[in-house]
Order: sequence, then C-alpha cells, then structure tokens
Amino acid sequence: MLFRDTLSMALRGLSTHKSRSFLTILGIVIGISSITLITSIGQSAEGLILGEVQGLGAQNVFVIPGREPSGPNGFGFTILDDSLKERDLEALRKKSNVPDAARVVPFVFGPAVASYGSEAFTATVLGGTSDLVPLYNLDLSAGMMFDDYDVRERSQIAVIGKDVAKELFGSSTAIGEKIKLKDSSVRVIGVSGDKGQSPFVDFDDAIVMPYTTAQTYILGFSYIQRIAVTASSPETMDAVVKDIEATLRDTHNITDPDKDDFFVQTPTEIADTFSTITGVLTLLLSSVAGISLVVGGVGIMNIMLVSVTERTREIGLRKALGAKNNDILSQFLTEAVILTLAGGVLGISIGISLSYLASFAARTFAGIAMPFILPISGMVMGVLVSAVIGLIFGLFPARQAALKSPMEALRYE
Repeated sequence: MLFRDTLSMALRGLSTHKSRSFLTILGIVIGISSITLITSIGQSAEGLILGEVQGLGAQNVFVIPGREPSGPNGFGFTILDDSLKERDLEALRKKSNVPDAARVVPFVFGPAVASYGSEAFTATVLGGTSDLVPLYNLDLSAGMMFDDYDVRERSQIAVIGKDVAKELFGSSTAIGEKIKLKDSSVRVIGVSGDKGQSPFVDFDDAIVMPYTTAQTYILGFSYIQRIAVTASSPETMDAVVKDIEATLRDTHNITDPDKDDFFVQTPTEIADTFSTITGVLTLLLSSVAGISLVVGGVGIMNIMLVSVTERTREIGLRKALGAKNNDILSQFLTEAVILTLAGGVLGISIGISLSYLASFAARTFAGIAMPFILPISGMVMGVLVSAVIGLIFGLFPARQAALKSPMEALRYE
C-alpha cells in the first residue's frame, strides 16, 4: 500500500471523532507549549542578564568576599561574608601593588526605608565613592555628586533616584531636603537622571551615598561587600587580576590559593556563571514539563487501544480484502504520529504566543527590557519529541490491530 493511501485512511479515521482526537492530544499540547515557553523565557532572561553584565564594562574586575562558589547552587551566597576590609581597599589603591588599576571603587549595599514627612519608600542604599559616576555613566538631573571629602568625613548626604524623589517629594524639589533613613537624617544633594536598571542595581530606586556613611549610619557594619577595579586597558586585565590576588593574599596572610577567602570575577566569568545558571534552570523546568508529555503519550496509547477495539470489524474486513499486517500496523501507527505531531504544532504555537505575551508584559508593566526570542531549539525539540512519542506509544496499539485474526475480527460484535 502506498504511503499516501495510508495517510488518507489515517486522516479519515481521526476525523471520525474530532472531539476525542483533540482531547487526546491535550497532554501533548500542554507539555510542548510549556517546554517552548520555558525555553523562550530562559533564553530571553539569559539575553537580558548578559546585556546587563556587558554593561559592567570590559575593563572592570570585581573582588567578591568569601570562597568562590563551585557551581550554580553556591552562586550568590557570599555577599554576607566580611573578609574584605578597609585595609584591603587601601592596599589595592596603592600603585605599587596594582600598577595597571585606573580606579578602585568599594561597594556596600542593603535595603532601607526612606521617609519624608508622611511619605515612605523602600529603597536600595548603595554606598560608594564619586567614581560611581564614571563606572556606571551616571547623570544627575539635579544637584551634584558627593566627593572624596564627603567619604572621609562620613557626610550624611545622598543622591536619590528619580523614583525615590517622586514618591517622597512629588513635584516639589528634593535638593536640600532631609530624609529619614533608619535613625539618621540624610540631606539630599542630588537626583539621578533616568538611568533605570544597571548591573545589580536599579538607580531609579536607589539612594547613593558615601560608603563610609552607609556603613556607619545605615547598614551597621565596617566591612566591604564588593570592590570594583577598572583596568587601564583590556590588555592589562590578566595582570590586574594577578596583582589583586597577590595583594589580597598578602593582606590576609594567605599562602595557599585554595584557602582564599575572596575571589575575583571578570564580566566574562560573570556572564558564563549566569549562562550556566539559566541553562540548568531551563533544563530542570523543561524536564518537569516533559512529564506531561509522558502522560499525554499514555493517553494516546489508551485512546488508540479503544479505537482498535471499536474498529475490529473494519480491520477484519480490510484483511479479508487482502490487507497485510504491515498495512494495518502502518495505518494505526500513522494515526498516532499525526495526533502527536498535531499536538506538537499546536503546543509550539501556544508556547510562542505565551512567551511573546510574557515579554510584552515584562516591558510594558514591569519596565524590564526582556527581549522576545523565538525558541528555535525548543520548536525543533518539540516536533521531534512529538514524533517519537507517537511512534513509541502508538506502536503497541498498532501491533495489536495488525495481529488480529480476520475471521475473529469479522465475527466481532
């Protein structure tokens, strides 16, 4: 029998029970759409994160306290370590220690509630130096930035983000006014422009102040949570990393590199880490979604067995007219594959639509510039998985149909 004849008969068999055929493939549709959606969002999130990391600059090196995480499960759990001190900052600023460092910027950060009058706003307090301006390309819409004198004197001043200014002061000017942070009064000397989300901080929701002020009056600790070192050129990056490691091992009295209580990351390494994390999460979530594919496959096998029972007389008649076992096997196997492929195509369409809506909602309502990425790999995998499921779960019912005796099938009531 020609394939087109087998295909035609399979389509006629499925069209006889359209509603049942649609309900049969729902498990496949849900599974494939979930995998497509997860793959698309995973790739979009990875693109967004990598874009943010690239905004750190190709010449910036970050010193992070604690031991370097060995895998995705350990990432991000070193921020509370207190191994970086003021003496480390001063050592890194010495030209004799890191000759190729253009600037060294300390960071401290944490949440705090800022209030003015009856208004309150939960903001991120970011402590640093005036070098935050060139590091993040900050622009001020009003006022000025603090300087090194303010850092030394622990001046209780701050530059607030535009959203902080809007929530606390409305249309009134914020410059010169004092806001309450913890138990301290902080004078506003500047308002940042429309910067938005930058790597690791949203400046629109941030309160930027001298790191010494943040340590003493707001956060309540004396250690440093991050140190950013800008190399003089991309070519000197490797030398800067080696000099940083050698300097900090000397200040921490460490002779064995395996016992480092700090680690150094470049933007490339940070991007690789995030890529690993998003990849693992996407794989795990896709695996969970894949369970519905197995459930859908079992459902298809069940319905195909019912169909074989219902069409016993048809099978017997075809065999009596000369149809071979392979012809019957091919017909029912083709029906199973068509069902799963239809479910795969429908699932891919729904998954793409949902991922586009998710991207649109993130941009429109959350202000997150999440790109929409067409998940080609997810689409190809969806089609292949659908076909394989159709073959695997359709084989048993198709074989049952092919092995039926013509005489017994014709006598079936």
